[in-house]
Amino acid sequence: MRPYLLKGHERPLTQVKYNREGDLMISCAKNLYPCLWMADDGTRIGTYEGHNGAVWTCEISMDSQRLITSSADQTVRIWDLPTGKELHQIKMNEPCRACALSIGEKLLAFTTDSFMGIPPQIHIVDVDLQAEPGSGQIAGDKPRLTFDAPKGRITRIGWVEQNKVLLTSHDGGFVRRWDAETGELLEEAQVHEDAIQDMQFSQDGSYVVTASLDKTAKLVDVCTLEVLKTYKTGRFVQSAAISPLMDHVLAGGGQDASQVTTTAAKAGGFEARFFHKIYQEEFGNVRGHFGPINSVAFAPDGRSFATGGEDGYVRIHHFDMEYFSAKYV
Repeated sequence: MRPYLLKGHERPLTQVKYNREGDLMISCAKNLYPCLWMADDGTRIGTYEGHNGAVWTCEISMDSQRLITSSADQTVRIWDLPTGKELHQIKMNEPCRACALSIGEKLLAFTTDSFMGIPPQIHIVDVDLQAEPGSGQIAGDKPRLTFDAPKGRITRIGWVEQNKVLLTSHDGGFVRRWDAETGELLEEAQVHEDAIQDMQFSQDGSYVVTASLDKTAKLVDVCTLEVLKTYKTGRFVQSAAISPLMDHVLAGGGQDASQVTTTAAKAGGFEARFFHKIYQEEFGNVRGHFGPINSVAFAPDGRSFATGGEDGYVRIHHFDMEYFSAKYV
């Protein structure tokens, strides 16, 4: 596979995300400006300018008309995705981290980090992404519900069970389920021994894959929080994704960049690593990044994948035909 190398960021990547159709991709980084790319060949369409801090995560509406970004500058912003125009700002008093749209896209959940004695919090805001720009109806200025979470960053958030429950991943290795109406903690499980860096859903939403600094990725049932499978890498796992097409899991990470010398780069483990979802065995890896991989994502059709690294590069790989026909395990 010959990758497309996309250079749109001068600082480390924080997330790469495809839209529903898989023809567009958003990359977020610590350099303030999310980028919009053609997912097929990596052509850069434009950037979204306005944030004053690292952009940690993003969300794309189902019709690919709206982009939502969550940033360390204490704002969540809603953009017109095709034009790059900022439509709305939700201003908070703490750095914003993760965001997720509900099924039906009438609610937006986002998280804020602990700051100035305020604990980590989860917020739910009413949104109307179809509202006319400038009407003031796109999103509420204040959350309809805010509730505290235990100490530690909330790294990812998602909606499950027909918007009745919020699922969050945390610094301490916990996955928690919350009542989306009341904010009550329904259930929690410590599925990792160290911080969970990423959590991505399966295509049907029945389970997630978590990536952790305890050097494993795990499949977790969203209803019971039971660990279904474990993938051991021997390196920090910063991100993991589930293939929508094959029984495969993709994990990315590597040794902490601050601990790597140029002579030890090969030992850093900066590969995108493929595991069989059922048998938990590693069957291949793809090298190329010059630092830890911070984010991985499969295209919605499962025929390509993207990685974003500490080196500031996004790499898009289209699978060779052998990938679909070879028998790995």
